[in-house]
Amino acid sequence: MKRFAFYRIFRIVWMSVKFFTQITLFQRRYKGRFTPSVTEKWELLVTKQAKEYKRIALDLGGLMIKMGQFLSTRADIMPPSFIAELEGLTDHVTAVPTKKAIELLEDEWNTSYEDFLTNLSDGPIASASIGEVYKATLKDGTPVAVKIQRPDIERILSVDFRAMRIVIWLLKRFTPFSKQIDFNLLYKEMVDTIGAELNFLQELKNGRSFSARFATMSGIRFPVYYDEFSTRRVLVMEWIEGSRITDLAFLDKNNINRRELSERLFRLFLEQVLDGGQFHADPHGGNILVQEDGTLFLIDFGMIVNITSDEARSILKIVEGIIFTQYDQVLNGLEEMNFLLPSADRRVLADAIESVVKAYESNDLNEMNSFVVDRLLDDLKEIVRTQPVQLPAEFAFLGRAVSIFVGVLHVLDPNVDLLAIGRPRILEWAKKRTIGNGTFSKKDAQRIALNVIGPLRTLPKKVTTFLEEPTRMREYIQTRDVARERERSRLQTRTFMGIITVLSLGTVFFSIWDEHIPLLATSVFFFISSAWMFKRSK
Repeated sequence: MKRFAFYRIFRIVWMSVKFFTQITLFQRRYKGRFTPSVTEKWELLVTKQAKEYKRIALDLGGLMIKMGQFLSTRADIMPPSFIAELEGLTDHVTAVPTKKAIELLEDEWNTSYEDFLTNLSDGPIASASIGEVYKATLKDGTPVAVKIQRPDIERILSVDFRAMRIVIWLLKRFTPFSKQIDFNLLYKEMVDTIGAELNFLQELKNGRSFSARFATMSGIRFPVYYDEFSTRRVLVMEWIEGSRITDLAFLDKNNINRRELSERLFRLFLEQVLDGGQFHADPHGGNILVQEDGTLFLIDFGMIVNITSDEARSILKIVEGIIFTQYDQVLNGLEEMNFLLPSADRRVLADAIESVVKAYESNDLNEMNSFVVDRLLDDLKEIVRTQPVQLPAEFAFLGRAVSIFVGVLHVLDPNVDLLAIGRPRILEWAKKRTIGNGTFSKKDAQRIALNVIGPLRTLPKKVTTFLEEPTRMREYIQTRDVARERERSRLQTRTFMGIITVLSLGTVFFSIWDEHIPLLATSVFFFISSAWMFKRSK
């Protein structure tokens, strides 16, 4: 067990340090030069990392699969080759031997599985990080899906979380992220949220809650669960014939309109936010099935986050502000959700939000416009470094879920316009919430009126910005070139010490695993010395 733990921890931490170092060096080397050839080099690097990650994740399983699922759905920012490499992690994880799965099933039921099931599939139909799904038939002829927990998953996750603590320690010591993220609280949220997936009875309750909540929504269905056969480690539910929503060949074969499907899916997830309550926190392609007639099935409710009514109102305020270009309203919503501290420079932050929205609407981000992307990233980095912004840990998994969901939408329709889809529904919801319940106030009327005329009020500012753009571009390039020269010598020292730090850290883990005390003492000395010099070179 000791060597098992050290082996997993070493591989996870070493891979994390290696990837972070490669990306940091690449970004520093090609900063300001996002030409087509540089973009091609970037795709080669991340694809190489994806191949290595997939190989290690399939070998180790556990938390590595969860992280891989997240990365493989980011079609909006990741190269297609990267997505293709990690695609199999969502539902083709290496299976546990069927014999062991049946042993766990019979141990939970305290009897032979044949007393309740017939036609149990020879192997799992789908294999994920927490459990595996088998197809079977109940004695009354009902086809069912039987989800069986991996026998050793609790032990694996326990070790993986220890590795994550080390990665978080390194992030806190050698990156500026600790100024914006409470890593200790984030770690606790991670343990609580992912740990909850180990209780299948809670998943059953969550699934039924979603089914009741969206019972009247057209074209959306949820599985039926069977209490009498379900336990903490076994879940029996309705068998659903369908394909994953990202199977574009299946959609085209059955003449399913992808745009209509993406809009319906977006509405489903928007509804989860508008009134608060539970939000599906793991909406990757394998958990959203589509049938031949276009009906959507949402499954796997093990990972859920809860949104309070106050948080829902703040999220609405943010979305409404973005849609109607009212960035002060966006900042108010962020402040209510504790993303901003009172001393934040609202003008600087409003300009940054406006820049991001403009880049999104003009498609400059997808087209990798060199100047726009470079300036945008520089501005955002400066804001993160200087402004009192933070990521509340309680929203980390909601943010992860939104990122995954947006990735799925971009696979369905690369040209999907989320702002255009959301605008009428937000207005409809706002009117219903205020007028419909008799609480429509003068303040509500003013807010809606300002939002509607918002684009007209900002027209003069847009014209002025357009006229000033050539001067701003020239000043920006001059300032950027001077800063590059100043940083070049410092970067050489910092890069060298960073490499020494990484290598010595790897030696530390190897010596621990090999129980080589002299080597451990030497590597610890080099690690502390180089890490100290690395920090001083900032």
